[in-house]
Amino acid sequence: MNLPKLFEDRMRKLLGEEYEAFKEVYSKPHHSGLRVNTLKITPEEFEAICPFSIKRIPWILNGYYYDSDQQPSKHPFYYAGLYYIQEPSAMTPASLLPVNKGDRVLDICAAPGGKSTELGAKLKGEGLLVSNDISNSRAKALLKNIELLGISNALVLSETPNKLAEVFSEYFDKILVDAPCSGEGMFRKSPSIMKNWEQYGVEYYNKLQKEIITFAARMLKPGGMMLYSTCTFSPEEDEGTISYLLEQFPEFHVVNAIPEEAVQREHGLSYEGFAFGRPEWGNGKDELKNCIRLWPHKLEGEGHFIALLRKDGGSDLENQADNSTAEEKLSSAKVPLRNAPLKKVTGKRTWSGNTAGNNQTPLSEEASDFINKLNPKRIGKGEITVREPYVYLSPQGLPNLKGLRILRQGLLIGEMKKRRFEPSQALASALCAKEYEKIISLKREDPNVIRYLKCEAIEFAEQYEDGWYLICVEDYPLGWGKITKNQFKNKYLPGWRWV
Repeated sequence: MNLPKLFEDRMRKLLGEEYEAFKEVYSKPHHSGLRVNTLKITPEEFEAICPFSIKRIPWILNGYYYDSDQQPSKHPFYYAGLYYIQEPSAMTPASLLPVNKGDRVLDICAAPGGKSTELGAKLKGEGLLVSNDISNSRAKALLKNIELLGISNALVLSETPNKLAEVFSEYFDKILVDAPCSGEGMFRKSPSIMKNWEQYGVEYYNKLQKEIITFAARMLKPGGMMLYSTCTFSPEEDEGTISYLLEQFPEFHVVNAIPEEAVQREHGLSYEGFAFGRPEWGNGKDELKNCIRLWPHKLEGEGHFIALLRKDGGSDLENQADNSTAEEKLSSAKVPLRNAPLKKVTGKRTWSGNTAGNNQTPLSEEASDFINKLNPKRIGKGEITVREPYVYLSPQGLPNLKGLRILRQGLLIGEMKKRRFEPSQALASALCAKEYEKIISLKREDPNVIRYLKCEAIEFAEQYEDGWYLICVEDYPLGWGKITKNQFKNKYLPGWRWV
């Protein structure tokens, strides 16, 4: 690989005697990875059914390497949302932000959703995930991944950081800033990025990073935690940006994100190869040593920079130990749930729509009947709202969102049509098989699985009563089908079809 000469000169100066080992990496293949979606399946359960060869990523509880000649994105389990394809080092930021159930979490530069979907999994359906990307086209890809992986408590936005800060002042418990950057850590995986690097350079992105992290700081609660990350090696964009934040907001401090050795041993984690930050590459403050650098010549990944920061203030609960966990599973903190108890849906009951602009919005009898067939715990985790003809399960406790560009507010349950109700693809992805009474579960090798995912017609030998059915592969939902007089109608979302 022919690296830009300016990049080579900069890296040789930064790394000194390590440079040759660093440069040698670019003559080798990059590492491919996938992250198990723990909303749907445990890593142990996935290992038992995984159809291809995988190897555990040492520092990620639910992360695995796979051979580059395999295609996990061409398997029904991918369409069931059991895993997300993600570069191994890129899994690290979301794994090190200590998210707990009930938290309000912001991913401010979220597309295409690799980090957001992990944050959503760690919330386990409680609290709120706000996933934002300023690019509307990228935000649409983000929305698809949020829905595919079954995250029901997300607010998906496409807004500028300054507009978000106006609405969400000191609102969030945790914030992830995976900032736009010059992408030096992606040169091996995506060589085309080198042209972008040569065109824009480091200074262009450093300006953006300082703007974004400044607005993010204003949205974090006192006592909250913010994780800043990039996939670049540039000191200006890494220690330099953190130095700027510390100077502008002295209430922020860089803390150690790596779990204690006892916790690592208990959960089989290894952070061998991780390097600490370099204060001399920033403003010289000693706390910059708590930053983390993943170098591609020291571990099997493309490289990343990470800084975990705490904001002064908050309650004793919010100020528990900084470095006790790398995953929600490792945390013993108890956070009060913010969800209301289930309210039974009956007949033509009306529901208050907190974004519909009116006090009461009618819910059709067909919609009520369908919702009542769902597991009560599923509907108990939000508020039923209607923006005709669509029905949503919306997160509670939101501020006034007027003026924001909203792609999705919570879980789209379905659409009310004349004398009928059609459940959504997003609802199917969010459910597990035991949360709906009528399912058709197919074996992974059944040809009907691919036919279904291609939106093709299917004939079943079995006799089924009329109604909506949740179509599953090995009991993991894929989408909906409707049976009338034993005729099956494929209702898989065409925009998601297997191609």
